[in-house]
Amino acid sequence: MRFDVLTLFPESLDNFLNESIIGRAREKGIISVNAVNIRDYSLDKHRKVDDYPYGGGAGMVMTPQPIYDAWEHLVKQSTKKPYTVYMSPQGKVLTQGIANRLKDEEHLIILCGHYEGVDERVIEEIVDEEISIGDYVLTGGELPAMVLIDCISRLIDGVLSSEESYLNESHYNGLLEFPHYTRPPEYKGKKVPDILLSGHHANIEKWRYLMMLERTKAKRPDMFEIYKNENEEKVLEAYGLLPKKRKRRKAGEKDVGTKGTTGLSDVPEKY
Repeated sequence: MRFDVLTLFPESLDNFLNESIIGRAREKGIISVNAVNIRDYSLDKHRKVDDYPYGGGAGMVMTPQPIYDAWEHLVKQSTKKPYTVYMSPQGKVLTQGIANRLKDEEHLIILCGHYEGVDERVIEEIVDEEISIGDYVLTGGELPAMVLIDCISRLIDGVLSSEESYLNESHYNGLLEFPHYTRPPEYKGKKVPDILLSGHHANIEKWRYLMMLERTKAKRPDMFEIYKNENEEKVLEAYGLLPKKRKRRKAGEKDVGTKGTTGLSDVPEKY
């Protein structure tokens, strides 16, 4: 997958792009990430890329010409029209679902705004989607762009060591991740849960799933309600609340059904 980042400060991305998982994925050729300096496409002799806003007001606005020309240059290099994202506090808040959708794009162009933002006309002309990383404002789009690249890249085949590395992570399946432990088995009087030392992999998986449910319920009740409603039987089974299976009727016997049928509305307070 190819990422091109349109920015006024390409150097701010350099360290991030060369480090850790992203750096290794670039070295292997799994992903390509390029920081493109918008100033290089300015027609102004001083490489100016901003101007005062029409109608007055504080701050400066990024002018459309350098952005459009930089974008057009990248488009001409691509065999297929790239998908263009503008990192903006007015965009949809980034979720795991959005990242999972964008990982299937062959070529992603990410536009980073600065100052008071970008001339609306160039947004209308080139942007396919606006994305925010939260309901707050930053000084520029470089940090959000790095967040987006990291979030998408780790879902691309070959970037992480295995698919298992992200399948149970927070938000991937609608739940928060289970707690992790490593050596030593006891630290400051706190012990690793016995189940994790048992070697019984089936029971460990059950415990981890239950911990995911408990953590999500405690920390993100909004997520828990959505997941619970979409996975009722699976959640009831994890809490041991599924009714016993109906017994087969022998000839001549009455069907008395199953007593104690439990629904999500009848679960105990702990649930």
